[in-house]
Amino acid sequence: MLKTTFLGVCLLSGSLALAQSTVSTYQPPVFTDPDRVKKIEAAWPVIEKLYQDYATKQHFPGMAYGLVVDGKLLKAGATGYTDLAKKTLATPASLFRIASMTKSLTAMAILKLRDEGKLRLDDPAEQYVPQLKKLRYLTTDSPRITVRNLLTHSAGFPEDNPYGDRQLGDSEAELTRFLDGGVSLSNVPGVAYEYSNLGFVLLGRILTNVTGKPYQQYITESILKPLGMTNTRWEYTQVPAGKLAHGYRWQGNEWLEEELLHDGSHGAMGGLITSIDDFSKYMAVHQQAWPPRSGTETGPVRRSSVREMQQPWTFSYLNGAFRYPDGRACPMTSSYAYGLRWSHDCGDRVYVGHTGGLPGFGSQWWVMPEYGIGVVAYGNLTYASMGSVNWAVLDTLIRSADLKPRQLPVSPILAQRKAELVKLLPDWTNAERSGIFAENVFPDRSVALRRQEAQALFNTIGKVTSVGELIPENQLRGTFRLTGERGAVDVFFTLTPEIPALIQQLDLREVKR
Repeated sequence: MLKTTFLGVCLLSGSLALAQSTVSTYQPPVFTDPDRVKKIEAAWPVIEKLYQDYATKQHFPGMAYGLVVDGKLLKAGATGYTDLAKKTLATPASLFRIASMTKSLTAMAILKLRDEGKLRLDDPAEQYVPQLKKLRYLTTDSPRITVRNLLTHSAGFPEDNPYGDRQLGDSEAELTRFLDGGVSLSNVPGVAYEYSNLGFVLLGRILTNVTGKPYQQYITESILKPLGMTNTRWEYTQVPAGKLAHGYRWQGNEWLEEELLHDGSHGAMGGLITSIDDFSKYMAVHQQAWPPRSGTETGPVRRSSVREMQQPWTFSYLNGAFRYPDGRACPMTSSYAYGLRWSHDCGDRVYVGHTGGLPGFGSQWWVMPEYGIGVVAYGNLTYASMGSVNWAVLDTLIRSADLKPRQLPVSPILAQRKAELVKLLPDWTNAERSGIFAENVFPDRSVALRRQEAQALFNTIGKVTSVGELIPENQLRGTFRLTGERGAVDVFFTLTPEIPALIQQLDLREVKR
């Protein structure tokens, strides 16, 4: 729906006269509802019930969950136990192994080195992991695996779940021996998505080799500590007993405790142990990277690098049959970013986050950059699936709190061109000499024909009574509505890349009622 603002517009001498200027100074996109957070808080009891009911249905021994809004942990909760034998209650401060949710922190550490000029994403990975120089590629025309291939699951390694999980605690020497023995490939690099824990294990080795520090130390010093994630650990024996979540398997209608895995050479793909309280600080970094803006950088890496992490780099799948938990059909496409999954649904919603699963544990987080909201949930059950409940929570939250995406501001040049179009329509008087149209406009469609079509539309809708607000798609494209006595016309225009930007396309469409 296009908003309408009454601007005292009247039809004079065959043109529309604009009564006020709409040129404004650019500001970053904002949320416009002042009661937004209150509405979100009001929805929390419903969200808590969704999580708690799901935990019961899925036989989770314990579960912790949180809601991050505008860079802050707004609400958090937990249910069940982290240690069944001792009946230790789960809390948002309980420390769960988050498995592959670790991958994006590894990716962020790689980007930090890239930003510092210590590596390049399109460098061959063998430049930093010498054992890869002996890799036998599938074809003679295969390109060398790059660092970017490792980040985006496009290196050609075979999918290695759940095999890779059991390698978590292997020593660095064992990893080196494995690489020396050769690695089997399922694809040539760069042509297909295939989820690879090994790819992120190699990113951990790159961090170690480039920095001269164990990757765990580098990630802790460069990301965890600056974010205040002081309770996050790699090795479970370093976690206070009362805080540690034990992992379980549901088998034969009873819980069987899983043996906890030690930290080792494979932890860069899934080794972190953290709480809802701590991980929310990392989620905040991903939320606060939006919108793009000027101003001081405060994160462990640049905001632009965080946004780069969130882009869809390797297409993974199109789910034309996707349904939200309420049964609503909505096709979903997904790609892999840098240590993150990126999903885009039929309603133009974008989700960025990752799942995690290990023996004894399952987890997932999402942030929605354009909505400023995010959820995270952990369960201490083997490969506990959090996908359906997190979809339900976000969908319920958006609908119950009537949340809208950020409103993009109108750039000065868009506002200026709108005002000029309003004066020009419907007669196109002196259009060719107005200086607002690009060189293609009138060769593409003559002034006479444009005038004829416009006058027919305006005769249909009658005298124009109001001009709607400009709804921008970006800084050089937008739509506004002209409402008349008997109907309305939507005006779409897009500008050229030159300075000043000129109108290169203009479409008028009658609004059917």
